Amino acid sequence: MSLAWKKSAIAMVAAGVLVGSMAACSTERDSGSGSTEGAGSAEETLVGIAMPTKSLERWNRDGAHLEELLTDAGYETSLQYADNKVDQQATQLENMINQGADILVIAAIDGTALAPTLQQAADAGVTVIAYDRLINDTPNVDYYATFDNYRVGTMQGEFIAEALDLAGGAGPFNLEPFAGSPDDNNAKFFFAGAWDVLSEYVDSGKLVVPSGKAPASNDDWASIGIQAWASETAQSEMENRLNSFYAGGTQVDVVLSPNDSLALGIAQALAGAGYAPGADYPVLTGQDADQANVLNMIAGKQSMSVWKDTRMLGDQVAVMIQQIVDGETVEVNDEKTYDNGEKVVPTFLLDPQVITPDTVDVLVESGFYTADDLGM
Repeated sequence: MSLAWKKSAIAMVAAGVLVGSMAACSTERDSGSGSTEGAGSAEETLVGIAMPTKSLERWNRDGAHLEELLTDAGYETSLQYADNKVDQQATQLENMINQGADILVIAAIDGTALAPTLQQAADAGVTVIAYDRLINDTPNVDYYATFDNYRVGTMQGEFIAEALDLAGGAGPFNLEPFAGSPDDNNAKFFFAGAWDVLSEYVDSGKLVVPSGKAPASNDDWASIGIQAWASETAQSEMENRLNSFYAGGTQVDVVLSPNDSLALGIAQALAGAGYAPGADYPVLTGQDADQANVLNMIAGKQSMSVWKDTRMLGDQVAVMIQQIVDGETVEVNDEKTYDNGEKVVPTFLLDPQVITPDTVDVLVESGFYTADDLGM
């Protein structure tokens, strides 16, 4: 997309208009970690960007977009992907610290595994921004930028409830719920948001889980988590459920998938079991609006995806970095929700958006995809 678009978007984020009705506040940096505030100019600042993997489309987009924003603004950057290996990410971060990084932007693989590395960062006076995934069990996280992840799950649950007319008394319907990677702090928010909508219908019998894999509470979400958000693992799990609990003509009506990677594997399992697009195809949720999933939505193989326009997340982080370097107060809009076990991390939340087969044109109009990308 054009540099003009990016500059315009950054200006909008800085003005606070991209977060709807959320009221922005501001916070001074915790003097106990980092000393980058007022460090000088962009040209004198090295920003390390640690992304978890190249295997998911969204992280490639996120890393490339943020790096481009920062290099265009004159920053020196180091962008690293860690192949979903925790030790590899820790080593990459240590190398960035040793290279003199002033600011680290980290999308953690395991939100509980980086405390020793971030102590090294604090000792070196490095400012740390957690990107999209909260880093837990350390005081050495200065800021967090993410989407409202509980709202993502709520949107998925509300979509299912509306699609099946659960509030109107329809049912019972057969549901199979999935949750995200147990080592991803965001996964618990996704599941909690959805389950807070759906659990009352499970309790009332309007939603039945033939596999028995319905967590007793939000706190038990990891029992149905899919490690590393792997499509193939989700496919295998769905195949096992279909083979074990849906014999003799029993049909699955709805699958709660917290993201698009899982939804791809689930759709493959459904196809292998003979499910075809049409009126009887299960309601299937997702998140990220990945290209393959948008194409599946157009083809009738996925019902919705919660779109987090990660360009806006990158834009917001770039604004935060500039505020840090300029010695300005960093704007956040949530200083209550994200307790990482050591501190409540000052956070900037962005709003997600539901995309359905009928609204995929929004992705083209925004420049996220071209019409050709989606066969339109």
